[in-house]
Amino acid sequence: MKIIDIMTRDVHLLSPDQTIHEAASIMADIDAGALPVGENDRLVGMVTDRDIVIRAVAQGKSLDTPVADVMTREMLYCFESDAIDDVARNMAKAQVRRLPVVNRAKRLVGIVSLGDLARNDDPTTIGRTVSRLSTPGGKHDQTTTH
Repeated sequence: MKIIDIMTRDVHLLSPDQTIHEAASIMADIDAGALPVGENDRLVGMVTDRDIVIRAVAQGKSLDTPVADVMTREMLYCFESDAIDDVARNMAKAQVRRLPVVNRAKRLVGIVSLGDLARNDDPTTIGRTVSRLSTPGGKHDQTTTH
């Protein structure tokens, strides 16, 4: 089975100039915990509810803070044609819970989350993935600068 078979296709793309207030409102409206950020037809980052809390609210930043100031800039992604097991392994290794999905032209076509994996993959694979990405620390630790 491929990622294209399980990914969420309807993805809202933020601009880096949008505010964290707008991002949080959109997340609430669409019941999502992360949104990709794009500029000039390219992915430039990802902002999560945790980014907003740790990098903005906890630091006393204004609701008008641009998403660019708190987003994770390192863009990890997978291809729509990738095998689910390979993506699950990569998510565990990178300790991320969601990945943008791109086509071969590197255009955003969806997003894949742990929830998508859990609903569609072998329970052993998802268990192993959750265990590995739940290990404290890692390159996406919120206590480090981004």
